[in-house]
Amino acid sequence: MSVSLMHETDQVVEGRIIHLAERPFSFEEFLEISGYKDHLELVKGVLVERMSARLPHERHFGWVFWLLEGFVEQRSLGEVLGSRTAVRIDAFGGRLPDVLFVRQDRRHIIQDKAVYGAPDLVVEIICPNDRPSDVHALETDYRNIGVAEIIFLDLPKRRVLVVRRRDDDYQIETLSTGTLHFETVSGFHLEVEALFQDPLPRKLDILTALLAEDAPA
Repeated sequence: MSVSLMHETDQVVEGRIIHLAERPFSFEEFLEISGYKDHLELVKGVLVERMSARLPHERHFGWVFWLLEGFVEQRSLGEVLGSRTAVRIDAFGGRLPDVLFVRQDRRHIIQDKAVYGAPDLVVEIICPNDRPSDVHALETDYRNIGVAEIIFLDLPKRRVLVVRRRDDDYQIETLSTGTLHFETVSGFHLEVEALFQDPLPRKLDILTALLAEDAPA
């Protein structure tokens, strides 16, 4: 399926632009097109344009990514990737997590064009224009492929939703205060209140404290 065909089948549905074709788009076709439009996701064979990111989203994305990537790099724990990295959900599904982490011993799932397998951690930032149904669909996809830890930073409600795999099921925890411990990234934690400060705390101060606290013996 070509980019021109994608243009010919644009539709606006519930405020979103979707791209339909005579047949469902496959994940491999999605990868070809997503280089043309990096804000597309593939949901059940349909290309859906993500809403343009607003400033609060971008500030939180940069803050979380910088801290997590810096910590993981210093500890040689694996690889942290950002929101232009596609994750295969199935033959007709692909997502672009805001932030993802893959452990060192599982880095083989990271290939040139996409991640083929469940990241160990996914972080998604919820903004006021995000519809609950879309957030639920995201969580469902991540659960279906077996992501061990799914973290939603809910900016409008100033809370964190943590969804963790426990055997064959998932456990859900909601935090509005206290400490958010990342189980999949040993030693990494953030204060929940700090996530919603304006301005956000200085990244270097937090990373320095984390690395000193978790320094190898």
